[in-house]
Amino acid sequence: METRDLSAHVPYSAGRGVEEVARELGLDPDGLVKLSSNENPFGPSPAAVEVVRDAAEQVHTYPKSSHTDLTERLAERWSVEPAQVWLSPGGDGFLDYLSRTFLHEGDRVLAPDPGFAYYPMSARSHGATVDRYRLSKADNFEQSTEVVLDAYDGQRIVYVTTPHNPTGSEMPLDEIEALAAAVDEETLVVVDEAYGKFTDQPSARSLIDEHDNVAILRTFSKTYGLAGLRVGYGLVPADWADAYDRINTPFAVNKLGCLAGLAALDDEEHVRRTVEGARWAREYMRDNLDARTWESGGNFVLAEVGDAAAVAEAAQQEGVIIRDCSSFGLSDCVRITCGTEPQTRTAVETINEVLE
Repeated sequence: METRDLSAHVPYSAGRGVEEVARELGLDPDGLVKLSSNENPFGPSPAAVEVVRDAAEQVHTYPKSSHTDLTERLAERWSVEPAQVWLSPGGDGFLDYLSRTFLHEGDRVLAPDPGFAYYPMSARSHGATVDRYRLSKADNFEQSTEVVLDAYDGQRIVYVTTPHNPTGSEMPLDEIEALAAAVDEETLVVVDEAYGKFTDQPSARSLIDEHDNVAILRTFSKTYGLAGLRVGYGLVPADWADAYDRINTPFAVNKLGCLAGLAALDDEEHVRRTVEGARWAREYMRDNLDARTWESGGNFVLAEVGDAAAVAEAAQQEGVIIRDCSSFGLSDCVRITCGTEPQTRTAVETINEVLE
């Protein structure tokens, strides 16, 4: 038996984990510094950990009430109706929900290059073809309405990432609003704000009140430190919010994830520590790396190092795991997640030694 033709689907390339690197190189996992996956170096919200422990014996029941509670809390926080909050298994789950809602066989989408691999993966799995708009290194990966519209030709979905992974560039709110106004009525602009907590730039939340073609992605993976629980959500316009109940898989976000999300939302101290730590690490890396870097609004910094695969491999041999960005089409760049102060200092020292 054969699958359908999946040759156009490029597998998602995740950052390498501590356990696999330790096994491969025969190193002590406790001595490794992992800065390859944009995870929270301070761990999960302590409040969320406590709730998960207390709720472990409840996992034999479905998460109906906790799903409702988290939805209502997020709706209150964002000043929207509960129906406008689409909980999902990670941010990628929300991308799938939008693909199910809007894409027909043969539709086209427009995604950034470089960019998150799951935009095209989700679109193709729902029968769409993928076009690209280029974020140019020569222009410092600038994001603007003009850059997107130069490649726009009536695509059904346009993806915007701000702050952008892996470059760190941002698209100002007025540019996003201009884009939403410029595209066709039946084009959805998806604004991926997975790293939105790390920037002072305003969210695109205000746009969903006046535009029915804007949706916003958010996640609990980064600042809240719940990446392993896979909790994400989207904010959508009221006009088509009721589609969620028709395309959502039953109980897609698990009970522990919902309860952890509720607790993490109130753990303001953990969020403050995480955001302040990321801002310190970004500045430290940009000031001290012996490589060209770009200003970043996320919890990572992109650095131009020459042979990215070789540099990442050499740093890994020294116990520092960073992301080779060849899979993003940037074979001369690595992406370094913001770590704790000791982790960040170690990473910078190690990378600089490798570059010598």
